[in-house]
Amino acid sequence: MITGRVIAQTEQLRPYQEPLPDPNGARPGGGHTRGTRAPWVRPSRRRRIARLLALLLGALLLTGGGTYAWAGFELDRSVDLDAAGDRPPPGKGTTYLIVGSDSRDGLSEQDRRDLHAGGGGGGRTDSMMLLHTGAHGTTMVSLPRDSWVTLPSYLDPDTGKRYRPAKNKLNAAYALGGARLLVRTVELNTGLRVDHYAEIGFGGFVGVVNAVGGVDMCVDRTIKDEKSGLDLTKGCHTLDGAQALAFVRQRHQEAQGDLGRSRNQQKFLAALAHKAATPGIALNPLRAYPLLGAALDTLVVDKGMQPRTLVSLFQAMRSVSSGDGRQLDVPVAEAGVSTSKGSAVTWDAARAERLFTALRNDRPVTGDKG
Repeated sequence: MITGRVIAQTEQLRPYQEPLPDPNGARPGGGHTRGTRAPWVRPSRRRRIARLLALLLGALLLTGGGTYAWAGFELDRSVDLDAAGDRPPPGKGTTYLIVGSDSRDGLSEQDRRDLHAGGGGGGRTDSMMLLHTGAHGTTMVSLPRDSWVTLPSYLDPDTGKRYRPAKNKLNAAYALGGARLLVRTVELNTGLRVDHYAEIGFGGFVGVVNAVGGVDMCVDRTIKDEKSGLDLTKGCHTLDGAQALAFVRQRHQEAQGDLGRSRNQQKFLAALAHKAATPGIALNPLRAYPLLGAALDTLVVDKGMQPRTLVSLFQAMRSVSSGDGRQLDVPVAEAGVSTSKGSAVTWDAARAERLFTALRNDRPVTGDKG
């Protein structure tokens, strides 16, 4: 039974179109470009973000098709998917792996204390979701971090020691080998080829929630969790960044533990996507600029992720949040299974295989919404 009921409040989206350029070269704000050329100056980070923001908003709010002239922008493309070794063959449609990590990059010591983030530099994944887009719409599948899976053989870069394939929790893949081993582990256990990877850390998550002015959530009981710092009374609340981070991290107060947390994460992500895409946020530069800046500060993507691809990812997330897509949990056989690595979640092998086969072949999926 899901113990946290989440309600997202949304507003109707309006189509957005940028004005067409004057054929005679006139600028929208006056002046004339014909016969003159200003010296080229590399855009500042602020201006590059502003340009990407305008294009991103157009993609999020435009109801019809369109062509976007992308300005130069440097994403942190540090994840090389092609270096992951043996991989499944390409499937139909596009599959993204979306990861929320406990990276503390950009957090001060006070921030870490306030967010109950602990010390160290991170190295774990607090949430993992597969997002598939194709001919039959968009499907988001939560992968519980405690899933009992097979880690492929890998080389420890610090010691040079090679480890054989072994059973472990899915969360351990990132801790032991970073994004590359995590992608290989997901691909090995699902048979899906991950086309693109996107990861955001604690600081970026908190900044995004604060930039949209908080996210409205309702819970059907009082929740007080010392480990995450969550302290909510029964009823509806507008969660700020710190509260939101605690909400998506806590699991000890969930009757289904890690499964309950995964469902909360899905629903919060959908609510956040709705809030970010509303005209009051997306069309207000004073709200939209901090939103994009916060997201990009700790965003890590794969080498093949172009701005247009990133927009496609955001559009797919918006599709799910608006009810046009499906939100699913990976089929589970049993939770709270005792293993050598602690309590874990085992998948229902037959049902999970049917789900991943459908996604791999871009066929309609069946199952209950998360």
